[in-house]
Amino acid sequence: MNIKKHIPNTLTCCNLISGCIATCFAFFHDPELALLWIIIGAVFDFFDGMSARLLHVPSPIGKELDSLADDVTFGVAPSTMLFSQLLVMDYPSWLQPVSDYVAFVAYVMAAFSALRLAKFNLDERQTMGFIGLPTPANALFWGSLILSAKYWETLSPYMSVALIALMLVSSWLLIAEIPMFALKFKHWGWKGNELRYSFLITCVPLLIIFQEYAFAIIIAWYVVLSVISDAKSATSNK
Repeated sequence: MNIKKHIPNTLTCCNLISGCIATCFAFFHDPELALLWIIIGAVFDFFDGMSARLLHVPSPIGKELDSLADDVTFGVAPSTMLFSQLLVMDYPSWLQPVSDYVAFVAYVMAAFSALRLAKFNLDERQTMGFIGLPTPANALFWGSLILSAKYWETLSPYMSVALIALMLVSSWLLIAEIPMFALKFKHWGWKGNELRYSFLITCVPLLIIFQEYAFAIIIAWYVVLSVISDAKSATSNK
């Protein structure tokens, strides 16, 4: 029996299990542990693809399994974190009659995450970069944002509406035709990697200052940098 061919799929299953655990903690409104298990899932997600390449055992089933695992860890889990948060928030008076049902809109993000992953599997353009926001980045954004809810959830009843609007924007970003850079290096020199190194350098003080709350800021900064970079590229190509 060739054990090494099962290593990548085993890591992918660990990613899936991590996503299930994160979802459970999210249902119990424990954002700290939910985010922790999303991060653990992201680690498994990183190493399953790497191990498949290093061991030369890529497989069609591995690709499909990876997408299923990613939608649980980076789609369902953060959506459940948002769902649990919306359950305990105040709503404007005009939303009060349907406030018991509004929280379920959070799972729109899980559906868009699945659509983004399906598009990624078929899109041959996304080898050294991404088209649209990657699902792990979106999950880290929401995990960090919900974790910081104690600082903003009671500011106004309209915070719940703002949260839903932000969820719709991030769902759109998942499938938007917006090029976004990946942290993939063909070489380690500065030239050609200015954007990647600049991003990593600016992340360090954010992580030191804001710690686990920094992920939301970092992902927002990542989107802004990607949009600016794309706009510059479009201008230079005219």
